[in-house]
Amino acid sequence: MTVAIVTGASRGLGWALALALAERGWDVVVDGRHAERLAELAAELADLAAEGGRIHPVAGDVTDPAHRSALVTAAWDLGGASLVVNNAGVLGSGVDGSEPLVTLAEQDLDVLRRAFDVNVLAPLGLAQEALPQLLAHDGALLNITSDAAVEAYPTWGAYGATKAALEQWSAVLKREEPALRVWWVDPGEMNTAMYAAADADSAAQAPLPKEQAVPALLALVEGRLPSGRYTAAGLAAEQAERAEQAEGVEAGVAR
Repeated sequence: MTVAIVTGASRGLGWALALALAERGWDVVVDGRHAERLAELAAELADLAAEGGRIHPVAGDVTDPAHRSALVTAAWDLGGASLVVNNAGVLGSGVDGSEPLVTLAEQDLDVLRRAFDVNVLAPLGLAQEALPQLLAHDGALLNITSDAAVEAYPTWGAYGATKAALEQWSAVLKREEPALRVWWVDPGEMNTAMYAAADADSAAQAPLPKEQAVPALLALVEGRLPSGRYTAAGLAAEQAERAEQAEGVEAGVAR
């Protein structure tokens, strides 16, 4: 059985990706601060009667080293992780971590420190602890990033700074650990609670995670693509092009 760790799985992209992996037969160790939501995720998988795959909830705060150890231990007990998905994240704006987003002139520095803890340090800590398992299983590390890491959007400075740091250490880890696949992926705009908290109107018009981001991430994982930065939109376009080419070949054979 293939084993994955997915953080931030109590909602949004993490929820949808964990469910999709489990439907494909993976054992998925899921993280989130709300135990009841993780239990609901496991129940949803059971309702789908997925063959083979299972959800293994481990509730806690990803910034807690003991909790990260618990995630890695749970994966070890299942045979060892071959995929770690660092998806948990916070916007890190406002004066108390709540929204709406604010300018850098108004940014609360304690809130920003918390954002770096969640979005940068915790993912690195989990990667460090899971690295022996990933290397033993010819595995991969998947870090969820954002276009805010590379574009200057007003009021997104705090979040963008954390994602830029995440991207930088991902790129360095790629060079330091050539035997490990390291992917950092911009999933694009998604209709999630976090995006809605920042921009409700745009979130309402964005696709659900399962509609574009999850298929793109599955293509990345199942295709075992080389290390590097990807976007869900780019991966989706490549999938569509390959499908079109395959259809053309089939049509030619039929003639």
